[in-house]
Amino acid sequence: MNGLWYYAIAFAIIWAIALIFKSKLTNHGLEVNFPLLMWKTKRLRGFIDRLANLSPKFWRWFMNIGIFISFGAMIVMTYLLLSSLSTIFETPSVSLVIPGVEIPGSPIYIPFVYGIIGLATVLIVHEFSHGILSRVEKINIKSIGLLLFAVLPGAFVEPDEDDMNKAKKTSRMRVYAAGSIANISLFVVAFLITMSISSFVIPETFHEDGIQIERVLEGTPSYNILQPGMIIESLNGQNITDGDTYSNAISTLKPNEIINVTTDRGDYSFKAGQNPNNNSLGYMGVQAVKNYEINDNIDNTYGNTLPWVWFSILELFNWIAFLNLAIGLFNLLPMKPLDGGHLLEELLDYKLPENIVKPIVTLISSFMIFIIAISLVAGFAGGLF
Repeated sequence: MNGLWYYAIAFAIIWAIALIFKSKLTNHGLEVNFPLLMWKTKRLRGFIDRLANLSPKFWRWFMNIGIFISFGAMIVMTYLLLSSLSTIFETPSVSLVIPGVEIPGSPIYIPFVYGIIGLATVLIVHEFSHGILSRVEKINIKSIGLLLFAVLPGAFVEPDEDDMNKAKKTSRMRVYAAGSIANISLFVVAFLITMSISSFVIPETFHEDGIQIERVLEGTPSYNILQPGMIIESLNGQNITDGDTYSNAISTLKPNEIINVTTDRGDYSFKAGQNPNNNSLGYMGVQAVKNYEINDNIDNTYGNTLPWVWFSILELFNWIAFLNLAIGLFNLLPMKPLDGGHLLEELLDYKLPENIVKPIVTLISSFMIFIIAISLVAGFAGGLF
């Protein structure tokens, strides 16, 4: 069954329970107003206060730097999005990613468990950072909670609107920047962990031995021909010994040519398809990883099972790093309701009157949303056809 069906069934069950037991759930902080489902609590406000009071001066200075980083990232992300317009129908710049689901046209597949954990870290550090900076700036928090907009999950920290409006512009900018800066900071930590594991632990524990097929995408040329777990030994006559030789081999593939693959389980042939992200390249529909073997000294000491846990840890932190960076940077695009749109509005409001700022931000937001929507549709359509 396609992964999307599991999500659809889960959301259907959630909404059915929420609507049937609406009156009872309301007493437990749940608000049901289709298509919005919100659960609010005040229990974590004390915890956020304690974090904010650890060092208010540090949080302010850290987020002062964060404001400059946020605007720098906003400029870079806007430039990349605009420069992608010329190739938007060939290589879409924005892809929808859902853990455990293959999205047509998306080059990224996120494993379900790692993806859910990674997204949880994104939401937790993002919203808690908004809350911490709100309290540092003496802005009260009305509630904290989770939400479901139709089928889109999320989390929120709800600051007091009157306190936000009364706060200084720099205070509001610190609050808006806090979420993405926290995501980027967690990316740095997770990235350093992955680099440490891949640079020191993996080479000491394993040695590289060819390329292994991790996944075969449904409906692609190699589907039902190649199988996960096979080790690719040669591709169109080129010996495959490591990641570099594999990358060189697949870069020479052309659409509709016959691909000859030798694996540890036999020889296979099939016709190459067209790469959904580059029409001039051939496509097998295979996701492959380096094949590793445990070093003899490690095998003798720890056995043949325990050392493989390192790869699970490595992949987990890889996805934590990727999702925090990708979502943190995306959130800094100059469009409302994203934090980047609020930051832009506050910046423009320093010099321009409100009756000019609002239309400018609305226009920029609409333009950005249009580009993102076109990129998503182009990628999805390209993946289907």
